[in-house]
Amino acid sequence: MTDLQRTPLYSEYSKSGAKTIDFGGWDLPVQFSSIKQEHEVTRTKAGLFDVSHMGEIHVTGPKSKEFLQGITTNDVTKLVPDRAQYTLMCYPDGGTVDDLIIYMLAENDYLLVVNAANTKKDYEWLVENNTYSNEEVSISNVSDDYAQLALQGPLAERILQQLTDTDLGAIKFFRFAQDVKIGNIPGPALVSRTGYTGEDGFEIYINKDYAPDLWNLLLEKGADQGLEPIGLGARDTLRFEANLALYGQELSATITPIEAGLTFAVKVDKGDFIGREVLKKQLEEGPDRKLVGIEMIDKGIPRHGYKVLYEGEEVGFVTSGTQSPTLKKNIGLALVKRELAQLDQQLTVQVRNRELSSVVIKTPFYKREK
Repeated sequence: MTDLQRTPLYSEYSKSGAKTIDFGGWDLPVQFSSIKQEHEVTRTKAGLFDVSHMGEIHVTGPKSKEFLQGITTNDVTKLVPDRAQYTLMCYPDGGTVDDLIIYMLAENDYLLVVNAANTKKDYEWLVENNTYSNEEVSISNVSDDYAQLALQGPLAERILQQLTDTDLGAIKFFRFAQDVKIGNIPGPALVSRTGYTGEDGFEIYINKDYAPDLWNLLLEKGADQGLEPIGLGARDTLRFEANLALYGQELSATITPIEAGLTFAVKVDKGDFIGREVLKKQLEEGPDRKLVGIEMIDKGIPRHGYKVLYEGEEVGFVTSGTQSPTLKKNIGLALVKRELAQLDQQLTVQVRNRELSSVVIKTPFYKREK
């Protein structure tokens, strides 16, 4: 027996030859065929991901907008029904509680999608910082009600459109449609034009009971388009190439959104919110550290936690790194002193007991052609 949590799709993994691992307490597939193959399929055709481990928190009530405005960094007043927003929650010192997406379902009705390992912490943070009455703001952890599938890649729309009368072309980036009927699946789905791969595609939220049927239907309908199931390994290399932050690496309780280069999601002029003063100061004066892309000159792969040196002095650390399947280069993201965060800056990465040369390069490492 295992103590690991399992998604509603766990029973389907073995049919596609999945190799599973412990991912933050969840028994999830790291790969089905191989990481490189799955990466390539998602970039060129389409990939199907089980992301049902992600957390969902429902916030409702007549003061829900004001509450979210005071606890997140982005401007919630810009949302309208059927629009989503990337945002963050911060501690008073500017460190990051989590990054998340807010879906505005209706007036005074929001769904927050948070990182799986942070779900309990995020829920408690929201409850703890709610100064309104339960009648004004209601907060519910509804993660157990949902399954989430991500269909990503250049052929994603073509595949999904075969199964629904909803005009998917009308769903623009960070917009969504509710009550979407997909094939013969009994329950309605929420279909959002979002993702974590750098490719076009959708994230589909559905009642957990219908997840296996939807998973199999999509794989069957997409087979002739080259659709394959994709594991966590390729999910990580895809998001990394597109410079999409991963909590626990590019973001943490000790790394602010400004340091991580996420200033687009921090609106200090909207009014007060938790962490605003520190983030405002970092925006005005510049943070002491900045996230940069690096490419290895010497042979070696920069991994999370490796020290970054300059003239023998430790000046930062690698947050993520790999051999890029698309670029065929050893690259990384590193948080370094801001005076060294210039393009073409030479830096040294300590790979085990070796000191290897690298250079600061432009990010994102990969951007899809539109």
